[in-house]
Amino acid sequence: MAFEYQEMVAFDLFSEGSCFPLPWVWHGVQWIHERLAAAGYGVFGIDYEGHGRSKGARCYIKKFENIVNDCSNFFKSICAQEEYRDKSRFLYGESMGGAVALLLHKKDPSFWNGAVLVAPMCKISEKVKPHPVVVNILTKMEEIIPKWKIVPTKDVIDSAFKDPIKREVIRNNKLIYQDKPRLKTALEMLRTSISLEDGLNEVTLPFFVLHGEADIVTDPEVSKALYEKASSKDKTIKLFPGMWHGLTSGEPDENIEIVFADITAWLDKRCNAVTFEQILRPLNQGFEKFDNAMVSMAATSGRTQSNGTYLCGLKRPRTQRRSAM
Repeated sequence: MAFEYQEMVAFDLFSEGSCFPLPWVWHGVQWIHERLAAAGYGVFGIDYEGHGRSKGARCYIKKFENIVNDCSNFFKSICAQEEYRDKSRFLYGESMGGAVALLLHKKDPSFWNGAVLVAPMCKISEKVKPHPVVVNILTKMEEIIPKWKIVPTKDVIDSAFKDPIKREVIRNNKLIYQDKPRLKTALEMLRTSISLEDGLNEVTLPFFVLHGEADIVTDPEVSKALYEKASSKDKTIKLFPGMWHGLTSGEPDENIEIVFADITAWLDKRCNAVTFEQILRPLNQGFEKFDNAMVSMAATSGRTQSNGTYLCGLKRPRTQRRSAM
C-alpha cells in the first residue's frame, strides 16, 4: 500500500457485534489485545512507522496528522472487507492513543459508533504544561534539530506501571522507546493536546473514559474536562482510586480484572444497542471518502513496504501488521 505511515501502533478489533480499531501507545504490550480477543473481539494491528517492528526513526513524529490519516486509511481498509461490513465500529485508545481516537472521530464523526478512552492525552495538565517561553525557544529549534532527543522528562515507565514485575517486563522490551522525547515529537504532541483541549465540545460520539486517580503521567483532570465539555449524549466516566497510568497493563492483576470488566461491560451493552442503519449509512459514506483518498494517494506516492534493520537487530517491513482472534 502507498500509505505514509508515521510512528504509531494500532490494533483493529472486531467481534461478532463490533468492528473495533484500537490506537495504542505502549508498544509490545500484547496481552491487551489478546485479552479483548478472548472476550470475543477479533484483533487486527499495525505498528506505526518508527515504532514496534516497523521501520523508521524511533519515535519520531514529523506531523501528528499523518498518524491520524494512516490510522483512518488502515482501519477503513479492514472495515471494507465483506465479512466486517455489518459490524459496529468502536475506537479504543490509551494515553496518546486516546488523542488519536478523538482525532479519528473528528475526521469522520459519523463513522464510529463509540470509543473507550483510557487515560487519554486530550489536554495538557496545568501541572506539567511548559512555560510559553520554553515552548517558544523549542519551536525556533524544531526545524533545525527535529530528531534530537533533548526534551527533559521523567522516566515514564517508573511513573506509569505500579506492579514491579510488569514494570520490568516493559523495561526489558527492546521494542519500547526509553530515551528522551525527540524535539519535533514533543512539540507535535503538545500542539495536538492544545488543539484537542480547545475542541472538547466537538466530541459527539458515545464514549467511556477511564482514569487512575493516582496517575501522574496524564492528569485525571484531563478526563474530567473531556466528560464535562463533550457534547455526547451517551458519555461515562470512571475514576479508579489509587490506580496509576497503566490501568490495563501496569496494575496488580486484581485491579486489571476490575478495569477490563468495566470495559467489556460497556462495550457489550453499546454493541448490542447499535442499529443496522447506524452501521451501514456512515460506512458507505466513509468508504466513498476512503476510495477517493486511495486514488489520490496512489497518484502521488510510490512508497512500498520495504525492509529495514533496527538498532535492536530486528529486520522487518516498514509497517508491520498483526492479528489475534
